[in-house]
Amino acid sequence: QGCNRWGPGKTGAGGLGGGRVVTMNRPGTSLTKQKKNKQNAVVPSKVALGKKTDLARPVLENFLSDCDYAGAIVLLEFERKAREDRPNLLLWLAYSYFHNGDYKKALDAYDDVLKKAVPGRDTDLNIHCYKACCYYALCQYKEAADEANQAPESPLKTRLLFHTAHKENDESAMMVQHQDLGDSQEDQLCLAAIQYLRSHFQEATDIYKRLLAEDRENFALNVYIAFCYFKLDYYDVSLEILELYLSQYPHSITAVNLKACSHYHLYNGRAAEAELKVLNQASASGNIFHEHDLLQHNLVVFRDGENAIQVLPPLLDIIPEARLNLVIYYLRMGDAVEAYKLVKDLEPTVPREYILKAVVLAALSQETGSQEQMKLAQQLFQLVGASASESDTIPGRQCMAQCFYLLRQFEDVLVYLKSIKPYFTNDDVFNWNYGIACAGAAEYKEGKEALLQIRNEKYRAEWAYQSWLARCYIMENEPGMAWEAAITGSAESVKLLQLIANDCYKMGHFYHACKAFDMLERLEPEPEFWEGKRCSAMGVFQMVVAGKLSADKLREVRDLLGSSSNPQVEWIRQIMMKWAKENRVKLE
Repeated sequence: QGCNRWGPGKTGAGGLGGGRVVTMNRPGTSLTKQKKNKQNAVVPSKVALGKKTDLARPVLENFLSDCDYAGAIVLLEFERKAREDRPNLLLWLAYSYFHNGDYKKALDAYDDVLKKAVPGRDTDLNIHCYKACCYYALCQYKEAADEANQAPESPLKTRLLFHTAHKENDESAMMVQHQDLGDSQEDQLCLAAIQYLRSHFQEATDIYKRLLAEDRENFALNVYIAFCYFKLDYYDVSLEILELYLSQYPHSITAVNLKACSHYHLYNGRAAEAELKVLNQASASGNIFHEHDLLQHNLVVFRDGENAIQVLPPLLDIIPEARLNLVIYYLRMGDAVEAYKLVKDLEPTVPREYILKAVVLAALSQETGSQEQMKLAQQLFQLVGASASESDTIPGRQCMAQCFYLLRQFEDVLVYLKSIKPYFTNDDVFNWNYGIACAGAAEYKEGKEALLQIRNEKYRAEWAYQSWLARCYIMENEPGMAWEAAITGSAESVKLLQLIANDCYKMGHFYHACKAFDMLERLEPEPEFWEGKRCSAMGVFQMVVAGKLSADKLREVRDLLGSSSNPQVEWIRQIMMKWAKENRVKLE
């Protein structure tokens, strides 16, 4: 009886929970576009009226050194239209477009360079590598690899092909490029990034720490190390390391966002959102959330799914966690079908993806009754729970519990849930699973206590909750509590009455069994309900005779029998009345 309460809970960075912590800039929304316009504004000098003043011409190097790529683009486009003779103008323009997040315009500029190349003269074929970088940023990995292969051998080409091979899951190509990596800082950072993307966070941390030991002034390495500790669920350590970078760059969007995600895991969404206020205050527009996809996405997570339908769908192909968080939103809304549409073609690569797909399949199988989907969900849960990297983690033990739950092996479920119970003291989802597992394993007292701790009214109104709680009451000799639950107007009242009637009869609670069978007979005058009512009435009579029940219960049962039209009623009532008269028991 009953269904499992799947707990998608919190999702995003670091597993099922949190925001996206790092991502490639979406084209057109580069971080540099958040620069304060006031800082870049030209303040006119005060001169006497009627006199001319010579305005200093902007210098490209100043724009680049200040990372003001938008300003560099304006200057270079002006010079381009004015046909001014600047060496490598198009290359600088492409460079500026790339760093501004306008990858398609950067590609166009590089194509113009190649088109204007004079045949027979030396052409810098490394431009193909630069174009490959643009394709990679646009998530066009095949085009990036094809373009890189046209470039001469170089460390940049090796790094590019290493990453495109990873994106295309080409292990053999990855091995080839891995062997070509050197000991330079760029190559080691590239290797660390691949380790991070493959969820080998400890290996990535080791590389970053070694590089930091060689160059203590490279503060950005602290952010990468903080990312790794975040992924390893050491949120407090991540925050401590992150402060070293934030002390130098307090308005870094990436660092502040990571700090907010850590606060989300350690505290709650409100605390996480509060950490983002410093970015909004430093933004020229005053609303940085509308300008940055990453922050928009995480704000949805921090606000527990608010505006998920408006924000997440456009980000599905840009921020990987957007798909997972939208799936969780649909699960919370009870729409397993829409959730399944998002994960049916998903090939899981990390534990959280395996877990989420398993949850969706299990939820959908409960709606459709598909044994095939149920079996696949069970296999996915087992795959994660039995893996060496997850077996001793909380999610890993939850997965093994869900695996055995689907197999209805409740004793095994409790082995895993009891080991993590201290971490879920007031969690409705955990108490649902734990309570039903206890009841399924005949540990009714503990099951009742867990189910009564659930506060979510939606959960409490479900048939599975009411039926299991009723069974716990009956098995713990509290049939009156089960009866009260049945007469409160549940949508599944007939099914609940049947459960109470049969369980009470089984446990010898004949009085409440008789009342339940009587109500069932009134609702549906079926012969089987009369049989149950008659036998329960005789059970009450027997207990009154034995002195285990008071006579008023027999009086009430006699009246209940009067509501039936079966010819046996009068005969049974006469026997009861005869016994009462002989033993001077008043039934009138």
